[in-house]
Amino acid sequence: MAGRRGKSSRGRPVDGILLLDKPLGMSSNGALQRVKQLFRARKAGHTGNLDPLATGMLPVCMGDATKVSAFLLDAEKRYRVTCALGARTSTGDTEGDVVETGPTGAGVADRLDAVLTGFRGEIRQVPPMYSAVKHRGERLYRLARQGIEVEREPRPVRIYALEVLERGPESFVLDLRCSKGTYVRTLVEDIARGMGSCGHVTSLRRLGVGPYQDQPMHTLDQLESVAAEGLAALDTLCLPIDSALRQWPAVDLTPDTAFYLRQGQPVLVPRLPLEGWVRLYESERHRFIGMGEIIEDGRVAPRRLMQGASA
Repeated sequence: MAGRRGKSSRGRPVDGILLLDKPLGMSSNGALQRVKQLFRARKAGHTGNLDPLATGMLPVCMGDATKVSAFLLDAEKRYRVTCALGARTSTGDTEGDVVETGPTGAGVADRLDAVLTGFRGEIRQVPPMYSAVKHRGERLYRLARQGIEVEREPRPVRIYALEVLERGPESFVLDLRCSKGTYVRTLVEDIARGMGSCGHVTSLRRLGVGPYQDQPMHTLDQLESVAAEGLAALDTLCLPIDSALRQWPAVDLTPDTAFYLRQGQPVLVPRLPLEGWVRLYESERHRFIGMGEIIEDGRVAPRRLMQGASA
């Protein structure tokens, strides 16, 4: 991560990814704006919305790192989620009104393991009314706030792992790894229904996004403390842009091939992968210059280059 030189009344050019530990009760956009303000960053975006109820990992991409944000949006997520049995709410969490009640106790709790087997792998979910999905141009949550419910089409999602961390007669805690687009509140409701009861989410914490698993996160309080030491100290907390893509093969380019690639031309490089996306580096300085894709004739074509790649 490095700050590029330049003049702007809108902030300074900061490039890197910060793993923010979003606090309870704050919107993702509110957290993003606070980080942007603390770093005085010219450009920043987050990679996957967390409801105010949820806490945990919110990767904030600044500067050129916004070019990799889509790949983090599409990446798998990991959560720790707590479900309260015996009550379903209008929102699927503690913010809504109770709309249904059901039994609790050991007889219900004993069904959990058997029920979970049916929720691993690819499943289909009906988006909840309190979601950002659009119906005829209108967000579902806006319709829900008007007391309107519409029919929604099921959508496929994938549950990579679903394990019980804690259990009791009235609640359970799960470790969940899932694909993008998974509605955790809906998943909890469906599991509780399969157990012969109903339920809702009481706490939700995101522990990982894509390649960022079990990595240190920074709270807003910590960022504010570091900010008192200066912007250079804050910058050291950011991860390099290519850390978001480390599952991709790395391709080193000679100065000549890097030159032609910067002009938008596909180039031939020895020992390229047969297909897919790759990380591109300038070999002399081993500098990350962007992302490429292997095309049909075996060359690598530039897809997204870093702003500093032409320097």
